[in-house]
Amino acid sequence: MATPTSAPHAEGARPAPAGGTKKNKASGEGGRPRQGRRNLLHRLDLKGAPYTFVAPFFLIFAAFSLYPLLYTFWISLHKVELATLNVMEWKGFGNYTELVRDDQFWNAFANTFTIGVISTVPQLMMALGLAHLLNYKLRASTFFRVAALTPYATSVGAAALVFTMLFERDFGMINWFIQLFGVDAIDWEDSKWPAQFAISTIVIWRWTGYNALLYLAAMQAIPRDRYEAAAIDGASRWQQFRQVTVPGIRSTIVFTVVLSTIGATQIFGEPLIFGQGPNGISGGTDNQYQTLGLLLYEAGWKNYQMGRAATVAWAMFLIVILIFLLQRLIQRLTSSRSS
Repeated sequence: MATPTSAPHAEGARPAPAGGTKKNKASGEGGRPRQGRRNLLHRLDLKGAPYTFVAPFFLIFAAFSLYPLLYTFWISLHKVELATLNVMEWKGFGNYTELVRDDQFWNAFANTFTIGVISTVPQLMMALGLAHLLNYKLRASTFFRVAALTPYATSVGAAALVFTMLFERDFGMINWFIQLFGVDAIDWEDSKWPAQFAISTIVIWRWTGYNALLYLAAMQAIPRDRYEAAAIDGASRWQQFRQVTVPGIRSTIVFTVVLSTIGATQIFGEPLIFGQGPNGISGGTDNQYQTLGLLLYEAGWKNYQMGRAATVAWAMFLIVILIFLLQRLIQRLTSSRSS
């Protein structure tokens, strides 16, 4: 007996599951918010990740640089003593007006300027010449480069102590050497210009090699094609140095000038140790080599006047900013003239 059977489905056709339309609709509605969240997280990752990476630097800078700077300015507006830092007497800008009228401040400013010039100009010129020599192919070039950096690795205390012994009046090697030529012994510490020259010698010895390696790195980045073209045109070594090397490292020269200027403004350890005792804090018996750094130390930690010390610190900060702006102005004027 024949059993009735249903008609077979068309080839390739599949029966649609019950409720399939509702399920697809539900999955589509749930996928859109999920995709939106993914896009949002992706945008936050692209835009927020750089700020996350640099955030530790700004946090450390705010905690250890910005906050002390602002708090120092707040102290400079008060009369504060070292023994009672929690007791502040409001003076406004009285500390600044007193500082401007103080002859000792202007003496320290002049000493800082002269020591800075005497030490910075020869230092950078010697560093430029030394880098030019190291730029040539020499035997044991790595040894000479490490030797040039050795004074920088030496602590300021050790360097100042050794040079203090060399410039000692009665038993120093410098006076012994000049006496061989019939020159009388020089009292390096008690005379103004000899003392500043001796302190500048310490600075020059410590920083020349460091700046020379900066110049050397910049010189090695100059394409050799420029030197070959200059040599084909008949330029001598000196002409290549003036017309190819110096313009090629101009930005590095400006950087070292700014760095050396800031360092000269903050010079402290060399004159302090050169004075060998109480005279080092006051910059000699007549303040003949007292710098702004020594004046700050004397006001705060010898005379216990923290308000005055904070005022000197902010004066040094403003001087550095003014020097930087002046250098930027000179750089723009020279670049506009050359173009």
